[in-house]
Amino acid sequence: MTEYRTEKDSMGDVRVPADAYYGAQTQRAVENFPISGWRLPGPMISAMGLVKYACGVANRDLGKLTGSGTNPLDDSQVEAMLAAALEVAEGKLADQFPIDVFQTGSGTSSNMNVNEVISNRATEIAGGDRISAGKLVHPNDHVNMGQSTNDTFPTAIHVAAASETHRTLLPALQRMHGELASKAAAWDKVIKIGRTHLMDATPLRLGQEFGGFARQLELSIARAEAASGALHELPVGGTAVGSGINTHPEFGRRVAEVLAAKTGIEFIEAINHFEANAQRDALVQAHGEIKCIAQTLFNVANNIRWLGSGPRCGFYEVKLPTRQPGSSIMPGKVNPVMCESMMQLTARVMGNDTTMTVCGASGGNFQLNIMMPAMAHTMLESIHLLSQGIEAFVDFCVDGMEPNEEACEAAVEQSLSMCTSLNPLIGYEQAAKLAKEAFASGQTIRQLCQEKEILPEETLAEALDPWKMTEPQE
Repeated sequence: MTEYRTEKDSMGDVRVPADAYYGAQTQRAVENFPISGWRLPGPMISAMGLVKYACGVANRDLGKLTGSGTNPLDDSQVEAMLAAALEVAEGKLADQFPIDVFQTGSGTSSNMNVNEVISNRATEIAGGDRISAGKLVHPNDHVNMGQSTNDTFPTAIHVAAASETHRTLLPALQRMHGELASKAAAWDKVIKIGRTHLMDATPLRLGQEFGGFARQLELSIARAEAASGALHELPVGGTAVGSGINTHPEFGRRVAEVLAAKTGIEFIEAINHFEANAQRDALVQAHGEIKCIAQTLFNVANNIRWLGSGPRCGFYEVKLPTRQPGSSIMPGKVNPVMCESMMQLTARVMGNDTTMTVCGASGGNFQLNIMMPAMAHTMLESIHLLSQGIEAFVDFCVDGMEPNEEACEAAVEQSLSMCTSLNPLIGYEQAAKLAKEAFASGQTIRQLCQEKEILPEETLAEALDPWKMTEPQE
């Protein structure tokens, strides 16, 4: 049976689980929002802890925490507060953040959840009783000093999203780019037929095709870096509406400097705090880059799926690794499951972009956006899905792919588009007639040209050399 203690806030008494580090305001939110069962992602909680640490350092260095204000702390209590904030940042108190994502739109409930946990843990570190009414470190007066949810919560979203982009998404994209570039180099001598509109086109090399995929990933890396760059300005220092009421003029700059030093990311104080508090345009922009990465990955996975189709009645130009049985009724069938997984998760991310856009556009009324917890959850989910999906796709698909050189080469000679290289020699109209006749007769372009003696044999052989068709000719 759960035991409870009684905590107080400005609205009165609240029963809180006896061993919880959180307090009354957290418990009220737990009771008010029994919605989805989704909590804020771990990286968001960690970022909130890091933001509280940076705010504490700034206030300590500005002499605010130990000054002559309300309930000043001694040096040991300040250090206890900073240590508790770092514990939150390191995920050591992860089970103490039970509030649903779909809560108050500013994130006040979660901000107070973090404040309460740090307050109680700091009190404990400082040798006090966290269960008693008198906290050595107060959640509002000390942990939240110089802050509002309205500037610290979006700051934490920026820190979390930029940090996760650097920690997980960029390395995954870089790895996939390297693997595709390696395949492109290794397969450069494999001639195959091109396809446009899913119809036969002129030849290219399998390495060229995969070089195109590699370039898509290279551009995706740049887009991930751009997504992070969009988040470098931090709202912290604007407090309630952007005016900076109840905080020091240097506070925002100092907090940004601490966060930059801790993360290695070039965070700076917002240029205009009224914009930074009120609008989440930077998050919408950043997720737009993430969405573009998602559609790129969908495209690459889908193309690889088509290239692996078969094995006898499809293209089967690339052999995909066998991962699991593909049918409950058709023995021996194997499906491109990793491609399908990637396509599904990227579809989710593309859908998430609509959520981000609506939250950014509709949620920003006057001095505050009131849809921020949903934006935090959505942004971090997208980064997580892409990062994990890429790693799995490389591990279980890209790494083990092999070219089917026989299938690639066999299709080239059969293609009616081989006649394209005859255009400069006989003209488009005559080449088109040859293509139609070859299709009707079942002959190849080469066979028909030889039968009709369209060109001297040496000229025809040079014109129909598929390797030469894969590069520009003088």
